[in-house]
Amino acid sequence: MSNERKVDPAEVRDHIDSILGSYEQVFEKFFLSKFMGLNFDYLPHEAADADKDHLRVTFEVNEMLMNPQGSLHGGIMAAVMDISMGHLLGKTIGMGITIEMKTQYLRPAKKGLATVEGRFIKKGRTLSFMESRLWGSDGKLAAVATATWKMPS
Repeated sequence: MSNERKVDPAEVRDHIDSILGSYEQVFEKFFLSKFMGLNFDYLPHEAADADKDHLRVTFEVNEMLMNPQGSLHGGIMAAVMDISMGHLLGKTIGMGITIEMKTQYLRPAKKGLATVEGRFIKKGRTLSFMESRLWGSDGKLAAVATATWKMPS
C-alpha cells in the first residue's frame, strides 16, 4: 500500500465531461458503463442475438476504480459481473431484474486490463440462472458470481 497513489482530479473531470456528452440510458452506453470504460463483445459473433451464449466485457483497472489497497474495488467487480449477465440477458431474451446474486472474491485484480465473461447456466421463460467470471490483467481468476434473473411479466 502506497501513499503515492493518487487520482488525477483533472483526468476525472475530463473523463466525466466526456461521458456527460456521450452517454445514453440504454444497454452498453449508460453512464456507469461509460464511467468504468466497459467494452462489450457478444459471442459467438456469427450467432443471431437470441443465440449468443456469452458476453465478454473488458475494461482498464485504474486509480478511479481501485480501493486503498491498490486493487479493483469489490463493489466494482460485482457491478461489472452483474452488468455482464444483465446485458447478455437483454441481448438474447429481453430485460430482466437481478433477484439475487452471490459473489465470491478469489484474489485481487490489479491495474491493467480486466476481463469479465457472463453466461447462462439455464435460460428460462420467467427465470434465468447465470454466472460471471472476472480475470485480472495477470490472467488469473479473481472473482465468480452466480445470479438468478427474473423477466418482468
